[in-house]
Amino acid sequence: MKQFFLPGIAAICIIMGASPALADKAYDRCINASSSNADWSVCGAEYLSRLDDQLNETWQRVFPALSDDGQALLRTEQRAWNAFKEESCLYYGSADYGREGQVLQLPACRGEIIEQRIQYLEELGAFGGTE
Repeated sequence: MKQFFLPGIAAICIIMGASPALADKAYDRCINASSSNADWSVCGAEYLSRLDDQLNETWQRVFPALSDDGQALLRTEQRAWNAFKEESCLYYGSADYGREGQVLQLPACRGEIIEQRIQYLEELGAFGGTE
């Protein structure tokens, strides 16, 4: 019964804007121009790629401004965070959430985690004087 309702719920959330699927303007345009799970999967992958690029850009700006000790600690932390990120939100890929969970909720969930990390690094940069 649960799987029957999930596609309808996902569609309603997208229409109402309540879904985390409204991640950035490019993602919004992609989702709104698409109507299939395959297309939505591409939208999610492109969104996560943009966030990874933004994360890497933020890292490249913040990391060099840290002390040697700070760099060592942040490098260790980043390795642990990367492992966490890669294992995050996997439940949305389960049968409980169906294909829409894989192509809509999983990228939105993982995107939120990456956005939080970007914000964290930005705050370190501001604290360390790289802003």
